[in-house]
Amino acid sequence: MSGPQRYVLSGCSGGGKSTLLNELRRLGFPVFEEPGRQIVREEEATGGDALPWVNPEAFATKAIEMSVAAFDNAADMSGHVFFDRSFLDAISYVAHINGQLKDGHRRLVEERRYADLVFLTPPWPEIFEQDAERQASFDDAVAEYDRLLQCFAEFGYHTLVLPKVSVKERADVLLEHVRRDRP
Repeated sequence: MSGPQRYVLSGCSGGGKSTLLNELRRLGFPVFEEPGRQIVREEEATGGDALPWVNPEAFATKAIEMSVAAFDNAADMSGHVFFDRSFLDAISYVAHINGQLKDGHRRLVEERRYADLVFLTPPWPEIFEQDAERQASFDDAVAEYDRLLQCFAEFGYHTLVLPKVSVKERADVLLEHVRRDRP
C-alpha cells in the first residue's frame, strides 16, 4: 500500500472517540485530534464567535478547513492513520444548518477520500459528559449521530458501530477490522 490509509473515527459526541484515539496513539499509530475542541479553545481565548453555540456555520467552516489541512498533512505518512472526526462531519453539520450542501463541498468529498470504512462511537449515556467545550445535550449528540450515519452512507462510506466496551477492547475491535480492510 502506498501512502496512508486514513481512517475516520466519528459518531456521537461524548461517545469515547478521544479516549480511543489516545489509545491508538499509545499503540504507536499516527492520529489527528478533533478540530472542534481546538476551535472552541482558540475562539474563547481570542474572543472570537466561531463557537457552535454562537455561530455554528463559522465554527463548521473552521472545522472543515482544519480537517482538510489534517487530511493533506497525512499525505507523506504511510500505514494506518486515524482522525478524530473529519471534514465530512463538519460538512454534514453545515448541510444540516443550511438544509443542503454548500457549493464545493461535494467536490471536496469526492476529491479527498478517507478509507471506505468509518468507525462510529454510538450514543452512550453512561460516559457522556458536558463541559465548557461540549455544551450540547445528550439528545443533541444523538441527533448528530443519526445525521452522521446518514451522511457517511450518502457519501459512499461503510460504517462500523463500535461496541460499548473498554477502550482496550474497542481498540482491538477497530484494529481487527482495519487489518481486514483493503484499500
